[in-house]
Amino acid sequence: MLICKVYFNFFLAISVIFFCSSMYFLSKDLLIVVEYSLMNFNSTSIVMTILLDWMSLLFMSFVLFISAMVIFYSDEYMSGDLYLNRFILLVVMFVLSMMLLIISPNLISILLGWDGLGLVSYCLVIYYQNVKSFNAGMLTALSNRIGDVALLLSIAWMINYGSWNYIYYLEFMKNDWIMSIISYLVGLAGLTKSAQIPFSSWLPAAMAAPTPVSSLVHSSTLVTAGVYLLIRFSASFSDNLKLGLLLIASLTMFMSGLGANFEFDLKKIIALSTLSQLGLMMSILALGSQDLAFFHLLTHALFKALLFMCAGFIIHSVGNCQDIRFMGNFSNKLPLVCSFFNICNFSLCGLPFLSGFYSKDLIVEVMTMGYLNLLIYCLFYISIGLTVCYSFRLTYYSLSGMSNSLSLNSLGESNGTMIKGMMGLIILVVMMGSILSWMIFSTPYFIVLPLILKLMTLFMILIGMMLGYELAKFKMNYSVKSLKYLTLSTFFSSMWNLPILSTLSMNYYPVLMGEIYLKSFDKGWFEFYGGQNLANLLKFWSQSLQALSLNHLKIYFMMVVFWIIFLLICM
Repeated sequence: MLICKVYFNFFLAISVIFFCSSMYFLSKDLLIVVEYSLMNFNSTSIVMTILLDWMSLLFMSFVLFISAMVIFYSDEYMSGDLYLNRFILLVVMFVLSMMLLIISPNLISILLGWDGLGLVSYCLVIYYQNVKSFNAGMLTALSNRIGDVALLLSIAWMINYGSWNYIYYLEFMKNDWIMSIISYLVGLAGLTKSAQIPFSSWLPAAMAAPTPVSSLVHSSTLVTAGVYLLIRFSASFSDNLKLGLLLIASLTMFMSGLGANFEFDLKKIIALSTLSQLGLMMSILALGSQDLAFFHLLTHALFKALLFMCAGFIIHSVGNCQDIRFMGNFSNKLPLVCSFFNICNFSLCGLPFLSGFYSKDLIVEVMTMGYLNLLIYCLFYISIGLTVCYSFRLTYYSLSGMSNSLSLNSLGESNGTMIKGMMGLIILVVMMGSILSWMIFSTPYFIVLPLILKLMTLFMILIGMMLGYELAKFKMNYSVKSLKYLTLSTFFSSMWNLPILSTLSMNYYPVLMGEIYLKSFDKGWFEFYGGQNLANLLKFWSQSLQALSLNHLKIYFMMVVFWIIFLLICM
């Protein structure tokens, strides 16, 4: 389609320009703030502010590059869709909302991009128009509205400063306890957008969207918007807020890693891995290393986008089946896609010298160097092991073993457009971690740790590999441990019951109260004192008055009698 090629070329060209600009800004340590006056009304001027520094330019470059590849990939993936143009335009609107959020140092324009992401994501999640998609879209929209309300409250609170350009007031927010409310509100907004506990349930639900959208959402837009906003605001965070963020993010990382090991839906496993990595970014941000959080944000965006593209290709090939138990032996049937898939999985696990290793290993070593309690330390390392565990379980189920898929599917049939879209990302997945580590950190991190702590990450990776392999093995004569402890398995696999708490607990009691009110009031007392009985009363009195107006002689005699009695009583 022409529209795909136009936007692919346009986004790719701008991405290269932004990348070169970010390197120039980084080398010269430049920062440009552009203020454009939109309207003057009496003494009030409405100004659009744009912040251009190496961070915003580099992030925009990554977002545009991944978007270009996703649009190119969608040309074949969505080729059977009658409304492909509408789909591409929705994706473009999504990307533009993200652009607006990235370059805004102003809370008002951030809210425009933030709400744009929320609205367009709703349109994309319900794209396939079935009941499951509608429920998922509503859960996504309503969960994100909490963050929108928090941003609106912070905008209202910033009137105390006289300007909504937050970058001028970050230090002041930290020192003034009244103004630290803004930091807490922005922290809440970041938690909802990045799906941390207790707002985690919308992220796997949003998998109802088409796979190219999932690829975009989980790599560089929507979920990363929360992390990016917190990176920008991190200078204003108090120690108590950082501690709270650290606990929530670490628990999210652990919970999602555990849940992914019980999941059988291919897209949901990758979605839960995104949640785990978001927890990792948030936790290192809470420890005070914003540059490391941003570094992992960029490397994660690359391999997660490609991981979803590979998953989309596999789902496309097996007749739109997402259950990994129906997959197998893809390494023989789809060797190139499986190579990409494995490289991304290894990068996600933090295997040495792939892009994920440079950020993930550095984050864990910086955390190990820090002065922390045992809980956070254990959660970090267990989460690393769980990541490798579900990655190897996924590899075992889908890429090796016997072919469990249907015999009459069109496996491997493709005109090559999706493969080309994936090839654009694979080189960066392998090399970009190293390039970014040299680019972002002018002085390299040098961390001295005892040998056992240096090798701790590798130990956890190896333990996770073995555990993932053991979890994945299944034969007729094996006893399934997860069925023996069914209650515990259900609890872990349902993300600690968060989807139930987010849906049923939110609407069960209001619906129950609504039923009680309906019976007691609408069909009870309101029925008697309301419309039904009022009509009867009006009918009775109108009939009585009608009787008076009929000029019967006996009525006049009765009225004279009443009048005489009334006079006698009054006397």
